Amino acid sequence: MMQDEDLGGPARRNVFSQGITRVSQIYQRYLDLWTPHIISRWIFALFLLALFFLRIFISQGWYVVTYALGIYHLNLFIAFLTPKIDPAMDFDDGDGPELPTRSNEEFRPFIRRLPEFKFWYSMTKSTVFAMICTLFDCFNVPVFWPILVLYFIMLFIITMKRQIVHMIKYKYLPFTHGKPKYQNHEDTSRLIPSK
Repeated sequence: MMQDEDLGGPARRNVFSQGITRVSQIYQRYLDLWTPHIISRWIFALFLLALFFLRIFISQGWYVVTYALGIYHLNLFIAFLTPKIDPAMDFDDGDGPELPTRSNEEFRPFIRRLPEFKFWYSMTKSTVFAMICTLFDCFNVPVFWPILVLYFIMLFIITMKRQIVHMIKYKYLPFTHGKPKYQNHEDTSRLIPSK
């Protein structure tokens, strides 16, 4: 008998690859369902983070894993605050959009380097990964944890100071709270037909 490949039909995939495809489709479906629920997503992420810190507090260990998780979350937060096209990297070639520098220039929305959903998703995945790492003793490296905390606080202050200076220098605000909202000035009552 001839195989499907010989007849020009689609090649049959094995059961394992079909199962992997189906699981990834289900996983993506649940991610798509969670996308519009911003507040519940972040509550879930903070709950996972609280569980992780509770695990660290109770076990009195895995400080290096906690430090690595904190550095990774700081890196994600900085990417979340930074514009997609960094005005500091503009070499006056004029091939990309720029942030407005004067009030009479055209309004351009703030586009993040790391979108909110990807920020949440990466933060959640990394927290779950760190929780899994706390299950193995090989990651429980003995360190003097106050030094790690002090070093993380210093790193956070220096990094945020640099980011705030960058925001002030290039005049952008990565948050929508307090920004003017423009509404349509058309009278919408004229568009609804009367009965």
